[in-house]
Amino acid sequence: MDDLDALAAIYRDPEVRRHFPEGTLTYEETKEELEWIIDVYYGQYGFGLWATTSRETNDLVGRSGLLPWTIEGRPEIEVAYLLARDHWGRGLGTEAARAVLEYGFEELSLSRLICLIDPANAASIKVAVKIGMTLEKELDLEGEPTLVYSASRVESF
Repeated sequence: MDDLDALAAIYRDPEVRRHFPEGTLTYEETKEELEWIIDVYYGQYGFGLWATTSRETNDLVGRSGLLPWTIEGRPEIEVAYLLARDHWGRGLGTEAARAVLEYGFEELSLSRLICLIDPANAASIKVAVKIGMTLEKELDLEGEPTLVYSASRVESF
């Protein structure tokens, strides 16, 4: 909850939230989402979203992590990433997404991870491809066209 003010500022930016069907969030909506992440995701699954911080300043620059979904009746785990606009274009999204992917595969031993992406979000598609995901399909998710990128853990013998 210490990151609420900084996260609310990021969530208020219409460019950052352009590819989210619900658009920008108010301070109170951001607080409710953060409480949900802490209480439900961490409470039920043991993971959720993490603060993404600058190495130089330790300031919050976004959020990234793992989100559980049920898609077409199948449980899935999404690699999620979002950065404040002034941190775009520096490779931080790819760095964060790669770390989340590695955590999911190596620490949690998940066999498959996905990214759910608005077809118009070229930057997120680029990140998914850079971390080794491939386009699996397009589907309608909660009334929105959504690309599903996926990656599977490679077993080493």
